[in-house]
Amino acid sequence: MTIKSSVKKTQREGLFKLAAALAATIAAPKQGVTTQGVTSGTSEPNAIGTPANDPKAIYKIPYGLFLLTTACDGRDNGCIINTVIQVTETPKQFAFAVSKSNYTAELIEKSRMVNVSVLAENAPFDIFRRFGFQSGRDTDKFAGYEIAARSENGLYYLAEFTSAVLSGKIVSEIDCGTHMLYIAELTWSAVLSDAAPVTYEYYRSHIKPKPGADEHKKGYVCTVCGFIYEGDELPPDYICPICKHGADVFEKLE
Repeated sequence: MTIKSSVKKTQREGLFKLAAALAATIAAPKQGVTTQGVTSGTSEPNAIGTPANDPKAIYKIPYGLFLLTTACDGRDNGCIINTVIQVTETPKQFAFAVSKSNYTAELIEKSRMVNVSVLAENAPFDIFRRFGFQSGRDTDKFAGYEIAARSENGLYYLAEFTSAVLSGKIVSEIDCGTHMLYIAELTWSAVLSDAAPVTYEYYRSHIKPKPGADEHKKGYVCTVCGFIYEGDELPPDYICPICKHGADVFEKLE
């Protein structure tokens, strides 16, 4: 799934052939789990409360975009992250990385509790604008946001635009320089719908607003997050300020 959402359409035929060959060597999965690791059953969410705990929700983790939320001393905050993986089965644990410059990382260090919302394809651009491009250091990102609900640990998640939610307690972390890598033990989870998760490709094609004719810019565009670098030449060591990928993922604007 990671490769599929990263490659170009012209490369997919070869990818699918490789996936089919690999799948033929894998033993049949346990009942209730597909070969893609997504559960076939769902739990009906409570419209105004907390849905039932569903440990199968961890199998809804795809390669896509997630809303990470936390809170400390009465202050809620959240940010968009792009990678969440399950690392152990017993106990169930998952890992994710957050930029150390992000205010959310400061709150995680204090609270040690997080929610990860698997954003669905019906998520509007406002979610990505608010949580991905706006600092929460001096702004309450949840102010006036009526769609937010709280899970059993008291942290926010966006039920209407989420296919699954995971709650976790941080058990360890690794300083990776610009980012902190956290490992969290699953404390609660729920499957909210069978909606497809948002991948970068879907975000760029269907959610991120397209620039109008009068807004066209010259420069280079990040094929991962859509950030535009304005300039005649892109430095070879340039790092995208949004998704932290290098110059190799940028394409020249036509």
